[in-house]
Amino acid sequence: MHDHFIQVIHVDLSFISGFTSDISYFMYIFSNSLLYPVCILLVILIIFSLLLVGEFITEYTRRVRDPVEMESVCASVRKEMAAGKYSDAADAIGKLSRQSQVIKAFAADIPSFVRDNNVTAVERTADEYEVRMIRRVEKTKIITTVGPMLGLMGTLIPLSPALIGLTTGNVEALATNLVVAFATTVIGLFAAGLSYCMTTVRQRWYWQDSMDMDYLIHAVYGDNDWRNEKLKSTEKDGHLCLM
Repeated sequence: MHDHFIQVIHVDLSFISGFTSDISYFMYIFSNSLLYPVCILLVILIIFSLLLVGEFITEYTRRVRDPVEMESVCASVRKEMAAGKYSDAADAIGKLSRQSQVIKAFAADIPSFVRDNNVTAVERTADEYEVRMIRRVEKTKIITTVGPMLGLMGTLIPLSPALIGLTTGNVEALATNLVVAFATTVIGLFAAGLSYCMTTVRQRWYWQDSMDMDYLIHAVYGDNDWRNEKLKSTEKDGHLCLM
C-alpha cells in the first residue's frame, strides 16, 4: 500500500510538472509573438514624437503674450459693460492681437455672445477651449507613460531567446537579441523624455491661457456667482486637470 501511495504521488507530480511546462511554453510563445508589434509601435511612437516636437516649436515661435494690452482691453470692457454698451465692449474684446493663439481665437469667438449679453454661451465657449487644451496635452502625456512601458517590454521579451542562446553557446543569437533589447529601451525612453518636456511646458502655457480667459470673462461679467463657483471648483480639483 505504501508503494501504491508513492506511485500516486509520483503521477500527480508528473501531471503538475507537465501542466506547468505547458503554461510556461505558452507564455514564452505569447510573449515572443509581441516583440514585432512592440517594435512597430515604438517606431510609430518615435515618429509621432518628432512630429509633435515640430508642432511644439511652431507653437512656441507664434506664442506672444502682452499683459499691458490685456489689461488695457479689460479696462475698456469693464467701462463699456458698466455703461450697458455691449456692442462697444464686444468691439473692444476683438482688439486683442498680441496674445497667444488660444486667447486670440477665444477673443474672436465671444464678441457675438457679449453683444447679446449671453453669459451661458461665453461660459460654454471657455469650457470648449479648455477641453481643446487638455486634448493637446493628452497626446504627449500618453507618450510619456506608454513609451517606457513599450521600451521595457521590448527589453524583456528578447531576453528569453538571448538566455537560451547563452545556454546553447549561440553567441550570435545572444548578441542579436541583446541589441534589440537595448535599442527598444533607448527608443522608448527617448520618446518619453521628449514628450515629458513638451507636456511640462504646455501645462504652464495653457494654465496661463486659462487664467487670461478667466480674467477676460471676469472683465465682461464682473462678480458672476456661477463663474466664481466654477473657478473655486477647478482650483480645488487641479486647474484644467493638466497636472
